[in-house]
Amino acid sequence: DRIDAVQRLDQQIAQLLPEIAPDVIVFDQFMSLPSVMRSGIPYVWVCCNGPLYLVADDKAPPASSGLSAFGNKKLWKEFYEVKRNTTLEPWKQYNAYVVSKDCQPLPKNSFIQTTDCLILYAFPLELDYLDIRPLPKNYIRFDNFMRKDIQLKFEIPLQLRDRPGKFVYFSLGSMGAADVDNMKRLLNILFKSKHRFIVSKGPLHNEFQLADNMWGEGSVPQIQVLPLVDLVITHGGVNTVTETLYFGKPMIVLPLFGDQYDNAQRVEDKGFGIRLDAYKCSEEELLNAIEKLLNDTEIHEKLRKISQRIQSDNSIAKLPKIFEDYVINRQKYI
Repeated sequence: DRIDAVQRLDQQIAQLLPEIAPDVIVFDQFMSLPSVMRSGIPYVWVCCNGPLYLVADDKAPPASSGLSAFGNKKLWKEFYEVKRNTTLEPWKQYNAYVVSKDCQPLPKNSFIQTTDCLILYAFPLELDYLDIRPLPKNYIRFDNFMRKDIQLKFEIPLQLRDRPGKFVYFSLGSMGAADVDNMKRLLNILFKSKHRFIVSKGPLHNEFQLADNMWGEGSVPQIQVLPLVDLVITHGGVNTVTETLYFGKPMIVLPLFGDQYDNAQRVEDKGFGIRLDAYKCSEEELLNAIEKLLNDTEIHEKLRKISQRIQSDNSIAKLPKIFEDYVINRQKYI
C-alpha cells in the first residue's frame, strides 16, 4: 500500500533528521512528509514529471489525461471529476495522518502541501503551460535537468555510417522496451523505412534482433546520440522530451503511461512533433510521420532557434545559487 509505505518513510526520516541536521531538504515524490513539514528546515520539492502535475488547475488540462490545451474543456472537467472521485478516500486517509502529526491539512484532493516550500521543475518554456496557467513565485522552472555525461563518447556505428538515409533515434524507455512483442511490431515497420535507426533495446535486448538499417544495444548513451540524429521516436518521458528539445530535434511521441500522454499532446499542439498510439499506429502512419518531420524545414528552423535559446540560457547552472539563496532568504520565495 502506497500510503503505508510513505508513512513508514516519514517515520524513518523523522528519526534521521536530528542526526543529520541538514541545512536544506530536497525531495522528489508526490506526498508531503510531516517529518519534513514540521522540521523547520527549508525544503524543496523537485517535480520530475510534467508541469501539469504541479497543481490541479481548471485553466489547464488534467495531468495524465493527454488532453489538448486547445481541446474540449468539457472533457477536462469530466476527467478531473473521475480523478478526484478516485483519489478521495486515499486523500482522506493520508490527510488524517498529516493532521495527526500536528501539520496543517493538505489542500483538497492534493497529497502535497505546496505553499511552504520551494518547487523546482524541468520543462522548456516553449512547451510549458504558463501562458494559460501562471504559477506562484515559489515555483521555479528550468529548461531541463540534463546530466552532461562528458566522459561518455559515441560515434555512429560502422555498419550504419555508409548507408543512405537520415539518422533516427528510437527509444521507448526501459519499461516500453520490455514489451518485446510491441518492440518487434514497431521495428518491423521501421525496417521498411529508407532511413537509419539507432535503437535503445532495453532490458530484454537479447530477445529480439535488429534489421540491417538498425544498430542498437540494451543501453545507449542518449545524450551523446541526440546531437547526431535528425529525428527522435520516443515514449515521451520528461527527460527525453527536454533533452531532445535541447538539441533541437523533432519528435514522434508514442506515450505509454502517466505524464507521457500530456507531453506527447503538448509536443504535437506546439508543432514540435507528432503523437501516435504506441500499440495501434499503423505502418502507414508511422512511416508517413517520419517522412513528414524529416522534410519539414519550418519545424527544423523553429527547433534550431529553441535549441539555441536553451543552450545559451543554461538555466540549470543557476541551481546552486538558488538553493543557497533559498536557505538564507526563505521569505523571498514563499
